[in-house]
Amino acid sequence: MTSLRTGAGSSPIPAESPEPLQVAETQPEQGPIIQFDSAGVRLGGRTIWHDVTIQVRAGEFIAILGPNGVGKSTLIKALLGLVPLSEGSARVLGAPVSRGNAQVGYLPQRRSFDEDIRVRGRDVVRLGLDGGRWGIPLPGLRRLWGGGARARAAAARVEEVIDLVGASHYANRSIGELSGGEQQRLLIAQALVTRPRILLLDEPLESLDLNNQQIVSALIRRVSQEQQVTVLMVAHDVNPILPYLDRVIYIGRGQTAIGTPQEIITSETLSRLYNAPIEVLHTRDGRIVVVGQPEEVGYHAGSAR
Repeated sequence: MTSLRTGAGSSPIPAESPEPLQVAETQPEQGPIIQFDSAGVRLGGRTIWHDVTIQVRAGEFIAILGPNGVGKSTLIKALLGLVPLSEGSARVLGAPVSRGNAQVGYLPQRRSFDEDIRVRGRDVVRLGLDGGRWGIPLPGLRRLWGGGARARAAAARVEEVIDLVGASHYANRSIGELSGGEQQRLLIAQALVTRPRILLLDEPLESLDLNNQQIVSALIRRVSQEQQVTVLMVAHDVNPILPYLDRVIYIGRGQTAIGTPQEIITSETLSRLYNAPIEVLHTRDGRIVVVGQPEEVGYHAGSAR
């Protein structure tokens, strides 16, 4: 019996610009904000999943669940344009998927920071705005940026998202000195700094203790509601996030099911998904336990989690 666990180089110094900082604008969305139609992915000659049809509404908080190797992270990467579909189609904000969409924020699988790293937390957040152009901020570089409108707008936006995630009191400390939960708050701020309308999170709770898992989950839910950001989050364990979710996407045996946790995480639904006897139990403290869930293996390590 197990709990539900689903398996630089240097650049020129930018000239001062009078133009305001350009970030993604938030506008009401008509129709699904994310849509898969009969979509499938094949990697290394193996079908990861197929015939996936999903519609996600603006402002939803959805967890992507399933054993290791079923393609949870692949679903996220397909939305980012990093993994091509082998069949069907995917649309984001009414348009075909494209790489580098500023309206899609992304937090990849957990990164670790060495204790000796001297980059401040707020500079890590700033990388979400201009890290792709200028690299990691270096001592003294900030003075050379000048005080133009763009620099002021960038600084204001960084301050805004740091406050949003509740990290203001430690944002000036080195990222390597912070706890895992504090680091994760700043990384979420980094993913939000361009005002994305969609936030894709790949196992953001991994390696956090239960208390921090619940704190970060509550933070993500609050951001989703207050900022009307649509969140898709890959998770191994549904229990810490169960109170905050709108729906779940469950992947198994190359197929998917989507619905509320009460609809999807049931003996009947999972048995049908896996074509095998699966029993879902509910403990007295409200946790979900899945008995008989098969473990699936990706075609090579880390490729189709």
